[in-house]
Amino acid sequence: MKVNKRFSYSNFVKTLFFLFVFTSSYSQYVFQPNSLPEKMSLHSYTTVADVGQDELDIQYVIKNYDSLNPTGLKSDNEDLGFTQNYFWGKTSLENESDFDLHYYLETARPITDRVEMYVVDKKSGVILKYLSGDKMPFGKRAFSNRKTIFKLDIKANAKLDLFFHLKSDGEVIKMPVILNSADSLNRTESFEQFVFGVFYGMLGIASVIYFFFFFALKERAFLYYSLYVFFVCLMQLSLDGYFYKHFAPSGGWLAQHCVLFFAMVTLILLGKYSEVFLKIEQHNKLIYQLFQVVYLSSFILILLILFVPSALVYSYPIANFLGLFILILIISSIVILIRENIKVDLFFASGILFLILGFAVFILNNFGFLPNTFLVQNSSKFGTGLEIIFLSLSMSNLIRNLKNEKNELNRLALVRSEEMNELKTYFLSNISHELRTPLNAIMNLIDSISSEVEDDKIKKNCELIKSSSHGLLSSVNDILDFSKIEKNELKLERAAFSPLEVLESLSRSAKIRAKDKGLEFHFSKRDGFPDLLIGDEARLIQVLNNVLGNAIKFTSEGFVKFEIESEIKEDKKASLIISVTDSGVGIPKEKLDSIFGSFSQNSRDNKRDFGGLGLGLYIVKTLVDMQNGTILMDSYVGKGTSCKITIDFDVAEQPKLETVSLEPVSYDLGGKNYFSC
Repeated sequence: MKVNKRFSYSNFVKTLFFLFVFTSSYSQYVFQPNSLPEKMSLHSYTTVADVGQDELDIQYVIKNYDSLNPTGLKSDNEDLGFTQNYFWGKTSLENESDFDLHYYLETARPITDRVEMYVVDKKSGVILKYLSGDKMPFGKRAFSNRKTIFKLDIKANAKLDLFFHLKSDGEVIKMPVILNSADSLNRTESFEQFVFGVFYGMLGIASVIYFFFFFALKERAFLYYSLYVFFVCLMQLSLDGYFYKHFAPSGGWLAQHCVLFFAMVTLILLGKYSEVFLKIEQHNKLIYQLFQVVYLSSFILILLILFVPSALVYSYPIANFLGLFILILIISSIVILIRENIKVDLFFASGILFLILGFAVFILNNFGFLPNTFLVQNSSKFGTGLEIIFLSLSMSNLIRNLKNEKNELNRLALVRSEEMNELKTYFLSNISHELRTPLNAIMNLIDSISSEVEDDKIKKNCELIKSSSHGLLSSVNDILDFSKIEKNELKLERAAFSPLEVLESLSRSAKIRAKDKGLEFHFSKRDGFPDLLIGDEARLIQVLNNVLGNAIKFTSEGFVKFEIESEIKEDKKASLIISVTDSGVGIPKEKLDSIFGSFSQNSRDNKRDFGGLGLGLYIVKTLVDMQNGTILMDSYVGKGTSCKITIDFDVAEQPKLETVSLEPVSYDLGGKNYFSC
């Protein structure tokens, strides 16, 4: 009896001690009726247990969770290390309000293979299971989002235990436990989409532009840099879950290994670009040979990823080590070149510095040394973004140096200037032609997809892609026309067209764009239009599209008016008189004289706020002048702008209709029966 008493007393003391220590630090979170959070981290209420390779079921975990030696999360984005082990986490919630609550809970990284959440109702004992992770098809996720998010419904006065089950293939496992209201989640998603859109857009533009530079200049550095930026984009898309969502939604091998595969290719391309840009082979043979060792090691690691699945757990740490080593080699190369009094591009060195700083902040955040803010969480992106900007500037310097080297072959300044202009014109024309074909293919494909699917969301996305493609194609066409104008190659065609059909079609298109922006659109026409005119229909459409597009783009609220009329003249001619009026930002009087110049916009603020190349009105003025027309612009800052265009066309004669005879026609069959052979 004494032994039992001692044993019971000892257990009682241990239980009290455990409850005191554990409950005080990681007690359940209670929703108070008067202070419901919009967004908060539950890491201080959450524990996690590493169960090794044991595949435990939820019933066992519920009964024996405390025996799994759980530890509390120390930060809101704790790094559990490179591992293939199974992890179980637990947090508890209590709703003291008399109404149901609805939240979205974010946990794990987008690239985690397997994430399960079990919601246990303490009162009823009901267990709900939710699944996510990139090992399963995206469409089967509990919540359709690139992140690992679960929708959490908490009934009035409910007490819940949340159990999390995580598994990775060797990549770092992180376990944030963040609650978001619907409004908070929408705000976060909108902000991230904006930031990521700018980031990925910048990478995409840099990759495409320098790829064309490679074809134009035949310099290997441009090719390596273009491919490097492209694979950086793919790697970041993979880390953020976008690659899995949009390119590998069925899950499987590619979704699970894309981060590691793209990271290794990126590492090789960064090394090759740096090696070629700094001309390492010419300046230091030892560093050059070390670069080759890294390439060979990276290639072997890629083969292991492809053909030896069991080596995957070691691949992630090795990949990180190789990434660190390649950065050390690049820094060493810069230092050695400077010590040997060899000029190193400042932008290149600055870009590498920003890349290192970005990843240093990212790693410090992983180890919990820095707070888990949006800036810190995405430090690798900001570091990469700044790196791309500065490396692009360094590539610009390389372009300038290449041009100078070519221009040195000809000592005459005038000839050198002409060669520069020819190169500029050739590049503008070439890049415009190269971009138009894939853009037209994209728009045709989107039209085909939109007509074949019935899902409204897909149709809406198709319309968005098509609208964006039209905008990009318009800019490309402006560049091409500018190039033709510069070379005096722009020609007008003459063909019969229906002015009323053209103008009404333009009106319908503009009305849709104005409506999408919340603007009032007024279209008015007067009678007396000729049936057919002779002129360049396409150029007329281009002129009016530019003017209407500007009116809609520079009007944030209010209206856009589109008025058309025709005036019959002598010698079978007719004038088209088109007026476009808006209530937009307006143009200062001192800017009206220069608004039709190339690469011109009202102000720098407008260029930043509304975008554009500044070529539209320059091309409009050129086309109107070529057709012997006039364009008048009147504007007041803050009140709006009116534009009046007058162009004369020849009136086409109406085709005469032939009279068809209705008299029966007799045929002589020569005595033969119609049915005889």
